[in-house]
Amino acid sequence: MPGQIPKTFIDDLLTRTDIVEIIDGFVPLRKTGSNHKGLCPFHDEKTPSFTVSQEKQFYHCFGCGANGSAITFLMEYRHMDFVTAVEEMARRAGLEVPREGSAGPARDQKLTELYELQELVVQFYRKQLKQHPEAERAVNYLKQRGITGELAAKFELGYAPPGWDHLIKALGLSDAAQKRLLKAGLIIQRDQGGYYDRFRDRIMFPIRDQRGRVIGFGGRVLDDGTPKYLNSPETPIFHKGRELYGFYQARHAGKNLQRLYVVEGYMDVLALVQHEVSNVAATLGTAATADHLESIFRVTPEIVFCFDGDEAGRKAAWRALDISLPLLRDGRRVFFLFMPEGKDPDDFVREHGKVGFEDLKKYVPLTDYLLRELTRDFDPGIREHKSKLIHEATPYLRKMPQGSLKQLLQDEIAGLTSLDKSIFDQQLMETKPKPQSYPVKVSRLQRKTERTLLAQVIRLLLIKPKIALTIPDFDDLANINLPGTDFLKDLIQLIQATPDITLARILETWRGTKYEKRLSELAPIAESPYEKDEVDIHSEEFLAIEFSDAIASLREWSRKERIKKKTSKVSSLDELTEEHKTELRNLNPKARIPPEN
Repeated sequence: MPGQIPKTFIDDLLTRTDIVEIIDGFVPLRKTGSNHKGLCPFHDEKTPSFTVSQEKQFYHCFGCGANGSAITFLMEYRHMDFVTAVEEMARRAGLEVPREGSAGPARDQKLTELYELQELVVQFYRKQLKQHPEAERAVNYLKQRGITGELAAKFELGYAPPGWDHLIKALGLSDAAQKRLLKAGLIIQRDQGGYYDRFRDRIMFPIRDQRGRVIGFGGRVLDDGTPKYLNSPETPIFHKGRELYGFYQARHAGKNLQRLYVVEGYMDVLALVQHEVSNVAATLGTAATADHLESIFRVTPEIVFCFDGDEAGRKAAWRALDISLPLLRDGRRVFFLFMPEGKDPDDFVREHGKVGFEDLKKYVPLTDYLLRELTRDFDPGIREHKSKLIHEATPYLRKMPQGSLKQLLQDEIAGLTSLDKSIFDQQLMETKPKPQSYPVKVSRLQRKTERTLLAQVIRLLLIKPKIALTIPDFDDLANINLPGTDFLKDLIQLIQATPDITLARILETWRGTKYEKRLSELAPIAESPYEKDEVDIHSEEFLAIEFSDAIASLREWSRKERIKKKTSKVSSLDELTEEHKTELRNLNPKARIPPEN
């Protein structure tokens, strides 16, 4: 169907994606044998029953039954629909999501045109900074702020001249070109018709995504005009809540990025880079988001927020704390560098230099910041203050994932309030909102069904898909009169056509079909009907033998069923037609069938 995401792309995306990396970004996992384990994010538990298989690219919780691929995890954990989850995984993999039919290539072509257009606009603004008669004001402003020509070139700074149509005259001479400029957010349509340039008399900052493509611009005024900063609007390629200015340059400034400073403004980024603090990026006129932090944590374990020393900066810091809490699994660190009143990171680094800015003694750990705010005016001698502290701390503690940092913070708050740690832990569990519930997927009836031959064969294929290669001839399976044999044949054909297919890719192949639920029920992770056997139950050799035996049993069962069906309607074998007698001899050579008269 036109507009749908091709299954081949989803297959390729799952091949490129590591489910452990995806889930470990939300749920702390530790390696146990061939799998990874952690506390299930879908129900309350203290003993890990949530298992992730890197080989199968599949997760399963033995406590609540939740399971699936990386796509399913994003859908359930992040409350995304299927398309959004695929787009999120594609963004992480640096891929564009195609669409089937004519809409797909056309859409891809349009996006490519937008990226190419943005590069032309970068060159246009850079040229204006060098050549336009009014550009001297912009150059002088940059010099006053300590920005060198080398740094301006590195970040491709430009200038949007005053006037209403400089960009239109340069790159929008046709109707089609103007529509592209409009789509990219570079011009604005007048109510009475026609267009005008969005950016006028501003220093221009190109914004590149993590793949290095220009996706938008920020523009700063040269006087006291408003708004001080103007960003590109949301477009098909630009989303402020996902991108960070300077992140692309920071990632390529050194091999091992151990820390990233997050600031508010474009000029803060440039000032810090000018003072050799290259690991810095800025939010784009919006508060820090979970998407921002997830992008950062994928490349570095430590974030230092550095916001302006004013009321707005303090509010931004508290919002950053709140959004960071759910992402603080063990190994990740968040700090705050608070600017003096009325100062911003630009002012601070000019005054104190790189050494002063990178002084670790000035960094406030997130948990210290949280406790400092929660214990303002706190008096440990007043019971009401202790109760208030527990009440106010509980929502923040609930947001934190299980781990050593959360436990240390709980212990400290328990100590401040003289509350027994076990009681405090229990109180947190009792007040925690109930998570989305999942029905336990394996009932007694289902377990009985799984012991049937067909379910056994399918389950073995899901455990080790490659064993399907051991059955060269399976055409006769279609003659087996059992619901699901057509599916079994399709499954074997799929595996034989794609020998390296994973369990996750098998499940995604049948997503949205009548087989999806049953496959999910049969999908294994670490359990097996043979787990008590004293053999290597996961070895390909053992499973191939079990598979061969199961197929043979399935064929034998089918043979007996056909004999039973042929003979059930006659009182004597003599009543059978010669055709039926021949067929019965083929089905059962040992049967005593009366000879032909």
